[in-house]
Amino acid sequence: MNDFLHKLPTFVGNHLALCALFVIILLALLVMEFSRLLRKYKELTPGGLTLLINRENPLLVDLSARADFEKMHVPGARHVLPSQFDPEHKDLARARDLPVVVMDKDGRGSDKAAQRLVKAGFTKVYTLGGGVLAWQQAQLPLAKGSK
Repeated sequence: MNDFLHKLPTFVGNHLALCALFVIILLALLVMEFSRLLRKYKELTPGGLTLLINRENPLLVDLSARADFEKMHVPGARHVLPSQFDPEHKDLARARDLPVVVMDKDGRGSDKAAQRLVKAGFTKVYTLGGGVLAWQQAQLPLAKGSK
């Protein structure tokens, strides 16, 4: 260990660009993790969503494209187009104190919707990490069709 510490300044001097890149990547990872910990919604795994469904009967909102929703969706999920998603809508506003889980096909677009729900005063907001594809990969039951 002592030998490593003596050679470190020489290594850094010889590989300045490499060390700077390492520090930048490390800082980016730390910022991402810190912001993930501070956000006011949580990401669920398919198993975590199953537990939430069994314990608290959450409102499931699927923001997938209509064709993707009709091919497969989590049973009980309600389809809403992302362009029509409005946290202030009267039906959604009634669920302000219920757990709300936002999902889409692959889990990439649900973060913005979750942030909008939190901003609108929803207290229990979740996203499904990996979306409906993660649900399918976990070999959990899927529904088909528009309902």
